[in-house]
Amino acid sequence: MDGIILEQLARAFSSYPDERDLGVCLVDIGGGTSDIAIFTDGAIRHTGVIPIAGDQVTSDIAMALRTPTQHAEEIKIRYACALAQLAGAEETIKVPSVGDRPPRDLSRQSLAEVVEPRYDELFTLILAEIRRSGFEELIPAGVLLTGGTSKMEGAVELAEEIFHMPVRLGAPQYAKGLSDIIKNPIYATAVGLLIYGARDDESSGGSNGSQLGSGFATRVRDWFGRHF
Repeated sequence: MDGIILEQLARAFSSYPDERDLGVCLVDIGGGTSDIAIFTDGAIRHTGVIPIAGDQVTSDIAMALRTPTQHAEEIKIRYACALAQLAGAEETIKVPSVGDRPPRDLSRQSLAEVVEPRYDELFTLILAEIRRSGFEELIPAGVLLTGGTSKMEGAVELAEEIFHMPVRLGAPQYAKGLSDIIKNPIYATAVGLLIYGARDDESSGGSNGSQLGSGFATRVRDWFGRHF
């Protein structure tokens, strides 16, 4: 551990300079929480945390479909849709049952009807936080969604219906090598942390990196000394 940075700020380092200057709200929908950061004139102006995210969606699916959590997570990733009108009623999925019961067939639209209310609740709470911040009229670039849970089909369309402003998925733009993998909303915070750390190391003449390496080697040596 060489330093600490606010997660919402680290995420912003991965891209979006034009939108940060114009005024934008970054929303990272993760597993346990959804983190909000509002930028205007390139600077962070407001942050917030909503205690609803991907884990709650998985729990809703598990309870409504009466399926184990690990299967609910897989169903969410592969088949879920945040806007029921985008899911065809003729599309069906196999839902594993609890115990030795055989799997059941379920329409994808029925699954979307379970998921949509939770996303509706989340986006409504985010809108309330934006309004509470006082910056609602100062983010003409709209809302950028990042994080693994933001990738669900229909999330952007539902968000636009609720926010009444432009919404898009935000993926890292500065990644090199493996760019086809890294340019994914899931990695926005991780890429931002790397960029921030690299810039911080450059500004200190590379001393942080050398100190970090030295400190790590010392800790390893001490650990072996205590245990062997």
